[in-house]
Amino acid sequence: MPVSLDPDSLDAWRAFLGAHSRLTQAIERDLEAAGVIPLTWYDVLYALHQAPGRCLRMHELADAVVLSRSGLTRLVDRLHKAGLVQRERCPEDGRGQFAVLSRSGTAALRRAWPVYANSIREHFARHLTPADARRLAKVFSAAGTPR
Repeated sequence: MPVSLDPDSLDAWRAFLGAHSRLTQAIERDLEAAGVIPLTWYDVLYALHQAPGRCLRMHELADAVVLSRSGLTRLVDRLHKAGLVQRERCPEDGRGQFAVLSRSGTAALRRAWPVYANSIREHFARHLTPADARRLAKVFSAAGTPR
């Protein structure tokens, strides 16, 4: 059964994918050049920072991260080894674990934020009017909402 998609929607999708790829690469380069944590680390630490008690179960953390969820366990292992995250056993479920943001993790977020914010501004936000930014936020929020 043939499936059609209007050309404007397909063009918008392709532009979104291309922009996402280029923007995340540019932001990664800026973070690396500044000697702060990579974007994937920032994403996980920020999700923990926003969580009640600064901790999440691993499946909750997987749901909270914006970037790819593949390899989350290995990423948390690296963050733990770097002292940015602690692991704690879940008292209700002996198999479950919490990832908990450490003080060093909070400090790493604080060091990375100015670089990240400037990078977002330079590579993305400067191309938008305030109305554009509100419209994109609305479109992307609606597009990510399950039906």
